[in-house]
Amino acid sequence: MPRVKRGTVRAQKRAKLLKHTKGFLWGRKNRVKMAKEALLHSGVNSLQDRRKKKSGARGQWHIVINAAVREHGMSYSKFMDALKKADIALNRKVLAELASTYPKVFEGIVKKVQVEKVAKEPKAVKAKA
Repeated sequence: MPRVKRGTVRAQKRAKLLKHTKGFLWGRKNRVKMAKEALLHSGVNSLQDRRKKKSGARGQWHIVINAAVREHGMSYSKFMDALKKADIALNRKVLAELASTYPKVFEGIVKKVQVEKVAKEPKAVKAKA
């Protein structure tokens, strides 16, 4: 069986690996073994952080909607409950965008929800004394 020399192929693989770890600290940027390990961990962390970013964005939407709704005399939770009962299917991302960019449109949604909430409320039942 003939001898296979992998010098150039192996060197290219290592160069590609080290190119991806450029900017890492200590030996993880220039030692092949450490660079492989660092690259594996960086992939895991980047996935987790992308998930965390989405979670943080959702929290920001809650804050924006709550601030906009409180200007009209409602709380966030009551507004969201009224939206569901009024069968208005707008997600939080869209609501936050409307609240910050188009306040008049958002005001219309709040008014519609308040009107429907009043219309659907059952008449007060007297409590037993």
